Amino acid sequence: MTELTELEQQRLEKANRLRARGMEPYPHRVERTHTAAAALAAFEAVEAEGGTPQVTVVGRLVGSVREMGKAAFTHLEDGSGRIQLYLRVDELGPEEFQNFLKDYDIGDFVQASGTVFRTRSGEVTVRVQRLRMLAKALHPLPEKWHGLKDVETRYRQRYVDLIANPEVRQVFRTRARIIQAMRRFLDERGFLEVETPILQPIYGGAAARPFTTYHNQLRQQLYLRISFELYLKRLLVGGYERVYEIGRDFRNEGVSFKHNPEFTQMEFYWAYADYHDTAALVEEMIATIAQEVLGTLHITYQGNAIDLTPPWRRITLRQAIREYAGIDYMDYPDAASLAEAIRQRGGQADPHAPWGKLIDGLLGDAVEPKLIQPTFLFDYPRDISPLAKAKPDDPRHVERFEVFIGGMEMGNAFTELNDPLDQEERFLEMGRTYAAGDEEAHPLDEDYLRAMRYGMPPNSGFGIGVDRLTMLLTDKATIREVILFPHLRTPGT
Repeated sequence: MTELTELEQQRLEKANRLRARGMEPYPHRVERTHTAAAALAAFEAVEAEGGTPQVTVVGRLVGSVREMGKAAFTHLEDGSGRIQLYLRVDELGPEEFQNFLKDYDIGDFVQASGTVFRTRSGEVTVRVQRLRMLAKALHPLPEKWHGLKDVETRYRQRYVDLIANPEVRQVFRTRARIIQAMRRFLDERGFLEVETPILQPIYGGAAARPFTTYHNQLRQQLYLRISFELYLKRLLVGGYERVYEIGRDFRNEGVSFKHNPEFTQMEFYWAYADYHDTAALVEEMIATIAQEVLGTLHITYQGNAIDLTPPWRRITLRQAIREYAGIDYMDYPDAASLAEAIRQRGGQADPHAPWGKLIDGLLGDAVEPKLIQPTFLFDYPRDISPLAKAKPDDPRHVERFEVFIGGMEMGNAFTELNDPLDQEERFLEMGRTYAAGDEEAHPLDEDYLRAMRYGMPPNSGFGIGVDRLTMLLTDKATIREVILFPHLRTPGT
């Protein structure tokens, strides 16, 4: 058995005393007639007529126990809120009253039955006639109840963080409402929600390193998916015209304020649409979610006032880099000359990076942090966008946009490539890069190419990080604040 601290041992002794008196500290069954909020509402509904409703409430004891001679006050909290409990010797009896003072602690879950009234100080309160232990807490709650402030402890022990910090619980309620609103928006526009494999024989759909695993019986190496894209587009081949998925993706990459190795993504694919159609739908979707969840399109993120009202700013990637980095990358047609131009302006340039990745680096370093108001950047280099359709009049660029809000990339979209021969050549190009050591390159997926050869309708797709959208709408500076159990380093490493 785990070695207990002195305080935990004292609480265990209290649990044993309860058992000795015939009260199981972890009973099988619970009675409940009202939540805390419902008990308050029931009293307020009859207060004018002098009513005192009878209730049974359950929840955790919170705050201090204030003993006042032959009476005591404390609070009970459940998922709906909290309500005060008033315990008296003449209601419980001397023995039960003393047992409460000796054997009940802040953090215990209890069941309290009694009548509801308003104290002279004005607080609606349950006058407890029967009290029952539901779960004895052996570990004390954080010092002074709201004392859990250490960030590392908060993330490692999220269960305690949720107990101690009600505002954290509200963040995750908001997150749930964001996902509900997103799902409702897409459902109402005829999109079908589907599920695709998490374990995949070939990873694809994004530029990212995968996690690998192994299926013992099949003797097969598998990958945790990095994107839903290639499977969702197979469904367009099969006859669905609008599909989406909300779920987990996994990328074996660095951890930062906006990256977690596993994260929640929404991707949709829309037959007979292009990236302009998708941009219009995306700004409408995010604005609708904000209005539904927050009641406004005017938000504040990290001190910046942001207006989510459509239409949003639309410029090309080339224009943005020229504006914010002072470089027109089309003046430097190869990687060597572009890298030298970046270095001359004080920037960092990997001498082995291809042309497209250098442009992507300029975007991340010089442009992205400046894009506070909602902005679409259109038209990306072909060699970092292997699944997007080339621009008809510009072979070096493809029909792709990324959307930025609050200095963060929020989502990515293409007019999707549906020519199987062009797609195969793109895979082969990426394969040559991959063979040269680029672990983020896109491997060739023969089955996806086979699906494309059956005919894929023209379409556009979009993916958005649900975690980053939640960061934006809850004004959180790090992704760890909006993931219940974020990935952390092993202590001491």
